Amino acid sequence: MVGKPNVGKSTFFAAATLAPAQIANYPFTTIEANRGVGFVKSRCPHMDFQLQCTPRNSRCEDGVRFVAVEMIDVAGLVPGAHEGKGMGNKFLDDLRQANALIHVVDASGCTDAEGNVCPDGSRDPLDDVRFLESEIDQWMAGILGKGWERMAKRTEAESIKVETILAEKYAGLGMTESDIKLALKTAPVPEKFHKWTQEDLLMFASALRKQSKPMIIAANKADMAPPEKMQRLREMDGYIVIPTASEYELGLRRAAKAGLINYIPGAREFSIVDPSKLNPAQKKGLDKVAEFLAKSEAGTGVQNCVEQAFFKLLDMLVVYPVEDEGKLTDKDGRVLPDAFLLKRGSTAKDMAFKVHTDLGKKFIRAINARTKRVIGHDYILQDGDVIKIVAGA
Repeated sequence: MVGKPNVGKSTFFAAATLAPAQIANYPFTTIEANRGVGFVKSRCPHMDFQLQCTPRNSRCEDGVRFVAVEMIDVAGLVPGAHEGKGMGNKFLDDLRQANALIHVVDASGCTDAEGNVCPDGSRDPLDDVRFLESEIDQWMAGILGKGWERMAKRTEAESIKVETILAEKYAGLGMTESDIKLALKTAPVPEKFHKWTQEDLLMFASALRKQSKPMIIAANKADMAPPEKMQRLREMDGYIVIPTASEYELGLRRAAKAGLINYIPGAREFSIVDPSKLNPAQKKGLDKVAEFLAKSEAGTGVQNCVEQAFFKLLDMLVVYPVEDEGKLTDKDGRVLPDAFLLKRGSTAKDMAFKVHTDLGKKFIRAINARTKRVIGHDYILQDGDVIKIVAGA
């Protein structure tokens, strides 16, 4: 989770994970990255098999499987972060661990470039999106450093592929040679590395950012955002933009945890368990949230944003490994115990490695519990697949 200071990023994080995070109305409340566990929702296969599941690494409620995902709330980013200003070095170092970015933007336009409160609506939230893009691009271009010309000469002298030497340079960011190749295809840069200019480096860095760190926009403080600013955000090319009200979501999840309301994260409604247990302030707050939800297309947007990041940006699906394809159990008799997220296009063998390295190495075949058919290592997994892996001794 990224963004400039004071846009509600830590509130969003706390709402999505119910993990403790410092929340205050001033810049740099977050210094050290906060880590927590959120979840994405998927239909549980027990509904199709008419069995009662006994989850282990996830939970199931009314036929919905809640699959755990890791979230990191990093320090706010300010102009010049790639040069080390503010918490820039810490932010960018934390960014190395991310598969995707949720950029929390103040859609109300009430915070300036450095996160200080400014007159209502005076800041264009599009400027915040472009600023963060630029800071990450500058940082990624800077990783090549002053030695990039020497690297270029090496590719010519030793006939080394450009993607190979770039993959070595960016390996610490979790980027693969495949990411590099795709970025080179989309960036309008010269084929010969030694002909690149500084501008070419930035164009490549921008393409690499889009490929390796895809980003979704959480248009936060949606309840206070002027319609024209929200519309400008929605019309941006290349981004999924989701209006969010993280303060409302945090309030709802805390109220649900306290047993005051019944609420499923992401829903457009909630019910009060016992009105007599609410004090006047709580009742007023819940009435305000209910009014907002009635007008919203996707609830508070927080859960929707997390799920879109995994299922749309990262193009993932949920699969279920079992040891007994008939009873859908593991060795301890648990029914559909585990749910795993894998990238769409993954194979049965990829799933075996996800469960355990030894299973992947000793993979022989697999069995699709839905069809009862034997499948090979190259079988392409489908969302909701229940698979038994058969491995050698």
